[in-house]
Amino acid sequence: QLQLVESGGGLVQSGGSLRLSCEASGRTFSSYAMGWFRQASGKGREFVADITWTGSSTDYADSVKGRFTISRDNAKNTAYLQMNSLKPEDTAVYYCAASPHSMSRRTSAYASWGQGTQVTVSS
Repeated sequence: QLQLVESGGGLVQSGGSLRLSCEASGRTFSSYAMGWFRQASGKGREFVADITWTGSSTDYADSVKGRFTISRDNAKNTAYLQMNSLKPEDTAVYYCAASPHSMSRRTSAYASWGQGTQVTVSS
């Protein structure tokens, strides 16, 4: 399994931007599809975005489409989530995850998870 460490979270005003990073170690990063999920206080973990191991295909939740961009740099063993036009409803702990299979919106498809990074958007 991969070990994943997220960074880049913080407090930002509504309309602002943040870029989350997810650094992987332990196995061959380029063999894994990567996903970002989030969990708001008192709610379940929800899909945000995912990307194939080559980076050639991406998928987004409707709530973030057009505002968030997922990407990866296999040479740096790192996946990214660029978040623009942030809204208070984007406030959550954000998790990156790695799947040894294809990209998926299901949490059960992902074998490795990071510890999460808090994103707080103030109104």
